Amino acid sequence: MTPKIEELNSIASQVRRDIVRMVHAVQSGHPGGSLGCADYFTAMYFEVLRHDPKHFSMDGINEDIFFLSNGHISPVWYSVLARSGYFEVKELATFRKLNSRLQGHPATHEKLPGIRVASGSLGQGLSVAIGAALAKKLNKDTHLIYSLHGDGEMQEGQIWEAAMYASANKVDNLISTIDYNGQQIDGATDKVLPMGDLKAKWDAFGWKTLTMDGRNIQEILDTMKVAQSFTGKGQPIMILMTTNMGQGVDFMMGSHKWHGIAPNDEQLANALSQLPETLGDY
Repeated sequence: MTPKIEELNSIASQVRRDIVRMVHAVQSGHPGGSLGCADYFTAMYFEVLRHDPKHFSMDGINEDIFFLSNGHISPVWYSVLARSGYFEVKELATFRKLNSRLQGHPATHEKLPGIRVASGSLGQGLSVAIGAALAKKLNKDTHLIYSLHGDGEMQEGQIWEAAMYASANKVDNLISTIDYNGQQIDGATDKVLPMGDLKAKWDAFGWKTLTMDGRNIQEILDTMKVAQSFTGKGQPIMILMTTNMGQGVDFMMGSHKWHGIAPNDEQLANALSQLPETLGDY
C-alpha cells in the first residue's frame, strides 16, 4: 500500500468516526449509506476533485463541482467538507440541531460552504448535474461535474428522463456514480423493486458505463482516472460503485435497518472501537 493510500484510508477512518458520533449525538440521521460511501468521498475530496475549499463560490467557475443527489447521507459529506477545509471541524457538533447550517438534508439558505443545491428529494440530482455540466460548456470551462446517487434512486422516473437527455445532448463533461449497496429504506432493492442489469440499462441509454469497488480507495482513484479519460468524447459517464451499507462497523454492515436509525450508547462505543481515531475527534 502506498503512503498516499495509507493517508486516505486514515482519513476515511476518521470520517466514519465523525458519522457515527454525529448521528448518535442527536439520535437522528442516516449512518448506513454514509459509512458505505466514506472511502468514495475521501478519495474525491482529498485527491480527485480540482477544487478550492478556502474560496468557495456558488457558481464553481474554474473548478470541478460535486452534487450529492441522495442527500440523506449528509453526515459523510459534512465530515469530508469539514476535514478538507470548507468549514471548521468543530461545527460537525451542530449536526441536525436547531439553527444549524448542517441540516439533516443539505440545504442552501444556511450558506454552508460546499453545498450548491438542496438535495434529498430523490431523482432530481442528475438533472441538476446535467444543467451544471451544460453551463460549464457554455462558459468554455473545462472542469468537470461529478454526482453521486443511491441505487434505490434508480427507481425514480426522472433519473431515466435525465439519462436520455444527457446522452442525446452529448453531456460528456459529467461523471456520475451510483452507490450500489443493494439496500434501501424498506429492504433489499431486489425485493422492493428489482432494477435488473443496471450496467446494461445505462449502456442502452447511451452512457459510458464503468464499475468499481467503492470499498477500495486505490480502485476508486484508478477508476476515476479512467472515467476522466472518457470525458470529451461524446458520452456522459456512469460508474456503478459496489459498497456495503454500514462499511467499517461490523454490526451495521449489509443491513437496510441501519439506513436511517442512530446507534445507542453501547452501539456507539462498539462502533468507535472498530474505527481508529486518526485526525482527532471534533
